[in-house]
Amino acid sequence: MDALALAGVAAGFAWRVPAQRATNFVRDLKSSHGSIRDTLTHILWAEDIWLERWRGRSPTLVLVPADFPDVDSLREGFGRVDRERAAFLGTLTDHSLLQIVGYQNLKGEPWRYPLWQQLHQVLNHSAHHRGQVSAMLRQLGATCPATDLLVYHDEGGR
Repeated sequence: MDALALAGVAAGFAWRVPAQRATNFVRDLKSSHGSIRDTLTHILWAEDIWLERWRGRSPTLVLVPADFPDVDSLREGFGRVDRERAAFLGTLTDHSLLQIVGYQNLKGEPWRYPLWQQLHQVLNHSAHHRGQVSAMLRQLGATCPATDLLVYHDEGGR
């Protein structure tokens, strides 16, 4: 996969999560991050922190779910990360995917991996948690957005 093919691969899911009553949005459904809101916040935080790492920074702040009272506030956050990630990915070359990118995790421990492996980590991590959100939506009787990448592309990347 070349660098430009990665742009937009993870985008779009949060934009499609149906609005939830406030009680359902924050209801603890016994998933790894509890609620729909908390799980989406975790996905957003992870995608944002990895983007910052690729830019040479090692943030230490964790996003707080309470800062996202509704789906629209998360959509704004995902929109920002999607735009910034697309701009970053647009600068990459096939060669830059092989470059080793170092960062410090939240414990201050140093880690180094090729950029392509870090990109795959983010895609895999987000896909895992998107599946959890889909299951939680189904538990609440809501219709889930499609999570298939090919459907995303069929719909024009929206």
